[in-house]
Amino acid sequence: MPVPWFLLSLALGRSPMVLPLERLVGPQDATHCSPGLSCHLWDDDILCLPGDIVPALGPVLVPTHLQTELVLRCGKETDCDLCVRVAVHLAVHGHWEEHEDEKKFGGAADPGLEKPRNASLQAQVVLSFQAYPTARCVLLEVQVPAALVQFGQSVGSVVYDCFEAALGSEVQIWSYTQPRYEKKLNLTQQLPDCRGLEVRNSIRSCWALPWLNVSADGDNARLVLNVSEEQHFSLFLYWKQVQGPPKPWWQKNLTGPQIITLNHTDLVPCLCIQVWPLELDSFRTNICPFREDPRAHRNLWRAARLRLLTLQSWRLEALCPLPAEAALCWQAPGGDPCQPLVPPLSWENITVNVLEFPLLEGHPNLCVQQVNSWENLQLQECLWADSLGPLNDDVLLLETRGPQNNRSFCALEPSGCTSLPSRASTMAARLGEYLLQDLQSGQCLQLWNDDLGALWACPMDKYSHKRWALVWLACLLFAAALSLFLLLRKDHAKGWLRLLKQDVRKGAAARGRAALLLYSADDSSFERLVGALASALCELPLRVAVDLWSRRELSAQGPVAWFHAQRRQTLQEGGMVVLLFSPGAVALCSEWLQDGMSVPGANCPHDAFRASLSCVLPDFLQGRASGRYVAACFDRLLRPDAVPALFRTVPVFSLPSQLPDFLGALQRPSALRPRRLRESAEQVSRALQPALESYFHPPGTPGQGRGVGPGTGDGT
Repeated sequence: MPVPWFLLSLALGRSPMVLPLERLVGPQDATHCSPGLSCHLWDDDILCLPGDIVPALGPVLVPTHLQTELVLRCGKETDCDLCVRVAVHLAVHGHWEEHEDEKKFGGAADPGLEKPRNASLQAQVVLSFQAYPTARCVLLEVQVPAALVQFGQSVGSVVYDCFEAALGSEVQIWSYTQPRYEKKLNLTQQLPDCRGLEVRNSIRSCWALPWLNVSADGDNARLVLNVSEEQHFSLFLYWKQVQGPPKPWWQKNLTGPQIITLNHTDLVPCLCIQVWPLELDSFRTNICPFREDPRAHRNLWRAARLRLLTLQSWRLEALCPLPAEAALCWQAPGGDPCQPLVPPLSWENITVNVLEFPLLEGHPNLCVQQVNSWENLQLQECLWADSLGPLNDDVLLLETRGPQNNRSFCALEPSGCTSLPSRASTMAARLGEYLLQDLQSGQCLQLWNDDLGALWACPMDKYSHKRWALVWLACLLFAAALSLFLLLRKDHAKGWLRLLKQDVRKGAAARGRAALLLYSADDSSFERLVGALASALCELPLRVAVDLWSRRELSAQGPVAWFHAQRRQTLQEGGMVVLLFSPGAVALCSEWLQDGMSVPGANCPHDAFRASLSCVLPDFLQGRASGRYVAACFDRLLRPDAVPALFRTVPVFSLPSQLPDFLGALQRPSALRPRRLRESAEQVSRALQPALESYFHPPGTPGQGRGVGPGTGDGT
């Protein structure tokens, strides 16, 4: 739908400010001061050496306030430069120390000492000016008559004309005295560019400036550069950063008037445009028109990603800085909202930087919540789920420590934190004594700890099994009663038994087939992609085994023993072994096939794929792989025909394009109807998309098919 014009006006900001500027004639600097004061400007600039603060032995003049005004310094009527006029306001600080004779005798001191108290005050005031690439320091001598010297009172100001500066630059001005009695005064000012000056015809660098306008083109934005046909200029699009240099996106040299269209999905708040004529020392105009555009803010949050760096740290990756607050939350299975762990943890202010939480251990149920300045939830990711597996059926216990080592516990539930022990009717309250016993016996995992409390994750699996045991017992009693009823009615017994057999078969198919996932750990990004696939398959349901989730057992048993045990269990249960091929896996297979004497796994203790080659290859060489193995690879990463020929004797699937066939091969025959199979494939594909997007298009790199690039601008 077209963008409303009032929203576009908000995005582009107000019209450029028009400044009527005073003109100064002549190249010489000058100074003047308030009535009653006398001032003098040193002829040459001085070194900018403020020195240390020294104590004042009597009343002194110090700068108290800085004011600036923009003026034009003109050599000719149409040859002017922008200049910054600075006014320094001065005041008397300090007082005369009481003389020693007055302290002793309480009388008047030597009359010869009275004269300095009635003398005028002098000061040397330094003005320091910095605006890349120039820096200057000038010295002003100021004298105040004795009649104006009043302690703590302002005595007037001294004005300096003037510091020349470049259009659009940022200037910094400091003022202090020599010697220095107080902290330096500081003032920072952003100078306007040619768009904000009424006298742009008087500044030579503004004459050939390409004028840039931004307008709406349906949902997209249109850049219109209104210049003459023979004008050559350069257009640069970049993402402005809070710190460091801008992040470039696209740059091109153009000629004549141009109209360039930006796709609405590419608009983000920090997207800026820089344009300048291709002439020596030409002025560059910068404009960031989308800082307040609601679409740009939505696009930015949509593309933002959270990336786990270590156990305790993660980074928010986005094209622009995202001022927001983030906190950890606990995501329990079942679809309930993620519950923020605040308190005991706190919200952290972040932008695009690394944030650390004081965790002792990771957990798949721990997630990161991020809200914007309007307190709306914008981003939530369970960073540890890819490496530690799907959500666990654990309960989170909050320990609070009081004075005299008193400890209390509560269990985090959707209704709140339930005190333990408690007589409430919630599940955690009924199991409170057992959970506390598990905590005392060391069965719970400590996630966080400090002087005021701790967080513990306690498993609930065994209690869930007890509940299901009662359900199964009730089902068995019902089945026994039904069998007795059928025996009493022999005429219908065969029909009922036939239906019962079909139900048992369907129930066995619905339990979920075992799948062992083998892959080569090419890099951490590919491991996250494998973890996302394994987590998605667990939701079908399939019982997935992957070394990512069994690192502790893998280290204890060794990769060869671990793989043999997993393979034997998977095949005994009628499951399937999935060989997930990548460029690294193809290279390992080729190396193993060429040199059978090498020892797989010798170089990588956690690489189950290397360890598996010693017993996978015999199954393929002896023709035992059919029905027990399938192969797969990811689209755009590896073509199916790149898989070694020996392994193409079993079906090879390209993911996610062939997900329905892949899931059909993993399930038992007739386990899923075609419609249900398509729905499962769509579910897995949706779960894979963020991981695939992060792998093939890491945040901060422009994607393919953007609306801006060579050839998209058309001359008008």
